[in-house]
Amino acid sequence: MRQDYKSELDRHFAWFERRLPPRAGRFVAWLRKPSSRLVRIPLAFLLIAGGIFSFLPVLGLWMLPLGLLLFAQDVPMLQKPMVQMLGWIERKWIARQRAKSAQ
Repeated sequence: MRQDYKSELDRHFAWFERRLPPRAGRFVAWLRKPSSRLVRIPLAFLLIAGGIFSFLPVLGLWMLPLGLLLFAQDVPMLQKPMVQMLGWIERKWIARQRAKSAQ
């Protein structure tokens, strides 16, 4: 069961990487590699902290889910909630795109 969440998380990451500019997509792909764990975990904590302090001008709320997503790569307990959240976002995105094209 745990592997299902991991593969679903990988699918969402791949979707995200394809939509980024090439250089940013390569960085995210590198960040997801097991050898990048020593960079990924501190970066995830920094993004989570930045999301918590989103009321400051430079930081934003977007940092919190991104940090949690990176952290979920290494913490199996977070994988299920992140996959559920990403599935919800994907369904909303698809519905929005369909509504746009129907107009």
